[in-house]
Amino acid sequence: MPTSSGQSEQAVFRALADPTRRALLDALYGSDGQSVSQLAARFPDMSRFGVMKHLAVLTEADLVVSSRRGRTKLHFLNPVPIAEIADRWISKYAQPFSTGLLELRDSVERAHPAPSAQERA
Repeated sequence: MPTSSGQSEQAVFRALADPTRRALLDALYGSDGQSVSQLAARFPDMSRFGVMKHLAVLTEADLVVSSRRGRTKLHFLNPVPIAEIADRWISKYAQPFSTGLLELRDSVERAHPAPSAQERA
């Protein structure tokens, strides 16, 4: 049975799988706190209802949070779930490669030390 954390990761991956939803996140990253109308204006080939459906998926994944300002509902990017995915799925796999590259650099620098300022002059 999937854990709550696993279910939230699945929702984030599902939300990020769609290019339109990624474009909506990019739009909010560029200018946070936009209304549905403002976001829909960026996608002329999509209806306002279509944008709302994509925002619902992003909200379900906690990638977008909304706040009312009077009669207007503004949408804001929440980068925390993406950071959690990066920590869980990217950092641990990149770390061995980074460590290996640092060790290689150190080894090369030990074998071929950089000339001192006096040696360069």
